[in-house]
Amino acid sequence: MHNTIDFAAVVQLAKKAGNAIMAIYGRDFSVETKTDNSPLTEADLAAHHCIIDGLSIISPTLPVLSEESNNIDWQTRCQWDSYWLIDPLDGTKEFIKRNGEFTVNIALINNNRPVWGVVYAPAKELLYYGGQLQGQSIREIGNDRTIIHCNPVPATAASWKIVGSKSHQSDEFVELVKRFSEPVIVNLGSSLKICMVAEGSADLYPRLGLTSEWDTAAAHAVLQGAGGELYNADTLTALQYNTKEILLNPFFHALGKTDSFTHFAERFLHH
Repeated sequence: MHNTIDFAAVVQLAKKAGNAIMAIYGRDFSVETKTDNSPLTEADLAAHHCIIDGLSIISPTLPVLSEESNNIDWQTRCQWDSYWLIDPLDGTKEFIKRNGEFTVNIALINNNRPVWGVVYAPAKELLYYGGQLQGQSIREIGNDRTIIHCNPVPATAASWKIVGSKSHQSDEFVELVKRFSEPVIVNLGSSLKICMVAEGSADLYPRLGLTSEWDTAAAHAVLQGAGGELYNADTLTALQYNTKEILLNPFFHALGKTDSFTHFAERFLHH
């Protein structure tokens, strides 16, 4: 089935959703509060409907799970082998602050793993897409198109570039960073943090706070295509999707070259 999906059309769909978001970004907009106290804007909904409608044409038989339509019961979801997992506007808080650090996330999940994804930051005209299904990951900025690769993990505790959340820095994050020798800390919003590890501009993104599966799936696919992985911080195994009723991720580490993870864990996690 995946061989018949027009992934170029999905990339264009992400851009179309980004255009819908930017049309609202440039004017006044209202902000509602959802039941989990997270913000919701008309841009979230505009992007959601754009993507849902587009995917129904691109792959009419595949189910879609979106942050803005996540009330699909577990008995239905647990039977899915493949589905689209989307966050129409990841980084709504950054959108409201108008700092440009928000993305459109669309991921294809197959057997609980993200096999392809697209992450588009419309305010930055920055695009990432790819995954294991494609055998590589691509970054596009304007007309500049580059195949991206993760960095090898630094050999010592020094010279690490660690990316953190602009809106959610936990006590656990602060404690972990103390184990490194004068790391460079970069704060950024949305799934762009994972993409920084994928493109080699950061070595590590430790997310020691709650996220939902739609927050990470698309960038996770891009990271895998670039040679990296998202690891469960407790079990040190790769993150999986749609394995339980609750759609929250465990704490995780986004890391570059995957063959270095055991070495990384022994040095920095087993304290």
